[in-house]
Amino acid sequence: MNKGIIALAFGGLAIGMTEFTMMGILPDIAKDLQIEIPTAAHLIALYALGVVVGAPTLVLFTGKYPPKKVLLFLMLLFFIFNGLFSIAPGQFLISLSRFMAGLPHGAFFGVGSVVAAKLAPKGKEAQAISIMFTGMTIANLAGVPLGTYLGHHYSWRLTYGIISLLGLITFAAIYAWMPKIEASKGNNIFNQLNFFNKKIAWLLMAIIAIGTGGLFAWISYIAPLATKVSGVPADRVPLIMILIGVGMFFGNLIGGKLADTISPTKAAIASFSAMALCLVMVYFVSPLGWTAYPLAFITGLVSFTIGSPTQLMLIRASKEAATLAAAGGQAAFNLGNTLGAFLGGIPITLGLAYNTPSLVGVGMASIGALLTLLYLKVYDNKS
Repeated sequence: MNKGIIALAFGGLAIGMTEFTMMGILPDIAKDLQIEIPTAAHLIALYALGVVVGAPTLVLFTGKYPPKKVLLFLMLLFFIFNGLFSIAPGQFLISLSRFMAGLPHGAFFGVGSVVAAKLAPKGKEAQAISIMFTGMTIANLAGVPLGTYLGHHYSWRLTYGIISLLGLITFAAIYAWMPKIEASKGNNIFNQLNFFNKKIAWLLMAIIAIGTGGLFAWISYIAPLATKVSGVPADRVPLIMILIGVGMFFGNLIGGKLADTISPTKAAIASFSAMALCLVMVYFVSPLGWTAYPLAFITGLVSFTIGSPTQLMLIRASKEAATLAAAGGQAAFNLGNTLGAFLGGIPITLGLAYNTPSLVGVGMASIGALLTLLYLKVYDNKS
């Protein structure tokens, strides 16, 4: 395996930890800053906003530079702003540094996806991309629980200080292991932006934002689903999360292999369809308490097969605008996070049970499958 791809996986680990550890230590941050938990939750939204703003902006203005230099720059930003977040004295500076820490996220995965595909042997591009995303699945499996433990028992600032250092380690790995790749001659701002003048670009963004929303409609309410519907003791919810993380780890690798075997578009259709079927099972079977554990693993596995296929679809469809398209895919993924959590919460506000968000997820994943089928019929042979 190319060491450059391993360096990208380190970046995925660091980014996964900075994004998802926040959910576990939110009460500790609120207590330290003497604010309410809903107010502290604004830090989650600020990071997501940073991802959406940074993904296209940083890609556009760094497109003329070689990918290795861009990745080093992005990890330097990650190190600086996560470090500042860990030591910032006041709420304003904490909020600002959290927003700034989100800026490199989408751009890193956008540039990294293109680089991973270039470093891969022919026919194994999606598997290379999946290895980069393995870092994020390891973050969910081990990094986030560890960061949560440290933040709860010692200090959330210690957790984010360590996360900042992971960025520095990634910087060193990229510097040492990433080969030099020339910047694409056609990789200018106008060529990049021109891709988003085409219907194919917005169809791909819709596929990712709506389809992956199915995952987030389910996982956003996993704790009350497990405790209030399945009757799982509260102290076993971390086990549910670990099983989801293990499933995501293997699902990510399976998605890469599947995309290289049957084509990214067909793999995405299979992934969204299987996600919808899993969420139907969640709705009907979750009241049987023992099913919570296998369903957590299986649904996590199936849902995370979608990452590599959609990234490779974007890269192949966009050609010279590949980095911006791949970064835009990360912004769409974060939009899916927001949409899934919001729409999944509607039936709960209407007084329905905590397994009903999975039905919202069924609808979103099914729409994702149908839109991908449309893409296959209209664009796949042209892209």
